[in-house]
Amino acid sequence: MNQEELFYLLALQKVESVGDILAKKLLAHFGNAKEIFQSKPSKLQSIEGIGSVLIRNLKDQTVFKKAEKELAFITSNAINVFFYQSKNYPEKLKHCFDAPILLFASGNFDFNNRKIISIVGTRQATPYGAECCRKLISDLAPLNPVIVSGFAYGIDIIAHQAAMEHNLQTIGIIAHGLNQIYPKVHKKYVSRMQENGGFMTDFWSSSNPDRENFIRRNRIVAGISEATIVIESAEKGGSLITANMANDYNRDVFAFPGKASDKYSQGCNNLIKSQKAQLLTSAADLIYMLNWDLETQKTSVQKRLFVELDKDEQAVYNYLQAKDKELMDVIALECNFPVHKISSLLLNMELKGVVRPLPGKLFEVI
Repeated sequence: MNQEELFYLLALQKVESVGDILAKKLLAHFGNAKEIFQSKPSKLQSIEGIGSVLIRNLKDQTVFKKAEKELAFITSNAINVFFYQSKNYPEKLKHCFDAPILLFASGNFDFNNRKIISIVGTRQATPYGAECCRKLISDLAPLNPVIVSGFAYGIDIIAHQAAMEHNLQTIGIIAHGLNQIYPKVHKKYVSRMQENGGFMTDFWSSSNPDRENFIRRNRIVAGISEATIVIESAEKGGSLITANMANDYNRDVFAFPGKASDKYSQGCNNLIKSQKAQLLTSAADLIYMLNWDLETQKTSVQKRLFVELDKDEQAVYNYLQAKDKELMDVIALECNFPVHKISSLLLNMELKGVVRPLPGKLFEVI
């Protein structure tokens, strides 16, 4: 992306009432940001949802001064900019309807053919939570995943530290501009993280770590990865917001269980109980559920070639093959089986290694 394109995209971000969703709509219609600003009001009015107030905002010249200042910061600090239509933009995040049109990053990134997981949790991590986090990352290290978190106190920084210990790429999604580090006590980790990974945000250098920004940044944590893992959370907290966002994006969510009496296990236990997350006890669970173990996949394929299914199981298998994944109740309805029978059939098929359960009573063919 050249400087002129970036300048107009930055200006578009500063137009009042234009968020990422509307910006994408305008860009899809006009082709580029410069054309949006140069279009006549009559042409803008022809677009559904564009009224006189927004047209007036698009003619506000002050956005260009702001864009010029931010472009100078980006250039002088060698900031990487990822545009949502470009090849270097994180692939999974690209498919989220509210993903930012621009991501600003510092460090070294490689998203090609990578396994990416997000790890979130309480800022008041207990020894149990810290151990779960470290062991999970240690056991996953041979698969070379990218570890994403929010660079906050507690589970976040433990995840980043564990990733660095195993020379894994790790990315901190921050809730402010790249001109500062928050919390300041974590500044000592910056240079090492930037060697293999680094920091990413959709906030400008003028943005401070305000409370509302952390909720907004959580959509990137949830959307950039294949799965979100919650390691310790109270009954309410930012980790649960991230988990809900991941569910909304149709991503896998996992949670480590804890004692019912433990304050920082209540959130995880509730996610599992409400089927918003799958129970996670080890890296092996995650590897299996995400189909990361290629040797296991090959074995599963071989098993399916020789496994015997009865007439009813075959009907369910054929249906799931065509649908990719489906709710148990819908499978029962479409295959004309009572729910109690479909439950038994799916269990038998799971034991035979031909289907697997997913969060929210979903099933899919292995």
